Amino acid sequence: MNLSATPRKIIIFGDSQLASLAHFYFKHDSPHEVVGFTVDRQYMKADTYEGLPMVPFEAVEQHFSPADFSMFLPISFKKMNYLRRGKYEAAKQKGYHLVSYVSSKATTWPDLDIGDNCFIFEDNTIQPFVKIGNNCVLWSGNHIGHHTVIKDHVFITSHVVVSGACVIEDHAFFGVNATIRDETHIAEATLVGMGANITKDTKPYEIHLGQSSTVMRKKSVDLDSISHKSEG
Repeated sequence: MNLSATPRKIIIFGDSQLASLAHFYFKHDSPHEVVGFTVDRQYMKADTYEGLPMVPFEAVEQHFSPADFSMFLPISFKKMNYLRRGKYEAAKQKGYHLVSYVSSKATTWPDLDIGDNCFIFEDNTIQPFVKIGNNCVLWSGNHIGHHTVIKDHVFITSHVVVSGACVIEDHAFFGVNATIRDETHIAEATLVGMGANITKDTKPYEIHLGQSSTVMRKKSVDLDSISHKSEG
């Protein structure tokens, strides 16, 4: 696993529930110390969050130098993860080292290869020879089969089964209880809805809904949000 065990002082992006969760996990289950938060100036509600300083992202490096502090950006899947990607790239351009979090309660193996700014929750089973790219979120309770490759900016919710030797391209999203057959190629920005069963390769920007994997005519990136209402 290419995660740094060196304790770092980190800044978390956001003041959402995801940011609060990230603060909790880093505080109780990592060697790192959260020392502050940052968010876009127009969305700042206060100068503190979780009892720590909150500073505008536009000027974050003036308060927390990239030479001395790292960053973590736990941002949602809106716009098929493109919003998270934008902030990820902006933080990298500012020169920040981006840490990843993998729960100590996840099942992993020594050969796990994982990129930066990943958020991997408890009870994920990640089998040998899996590769996970940058800026991915794996919520709790998933199974990621052996020799699977997950590329960048992917969001997997909970209780998703990805069978062995799959390839998941950038910006894919998987709803709760989705199932992916072994050796399946999930194309860029595929939206796999809650409970969908994917038994064959997908095409870029497709939306697959339900156990029969009904394909919607819309493109995934055209949805304003991902919810039960938008999937109907």
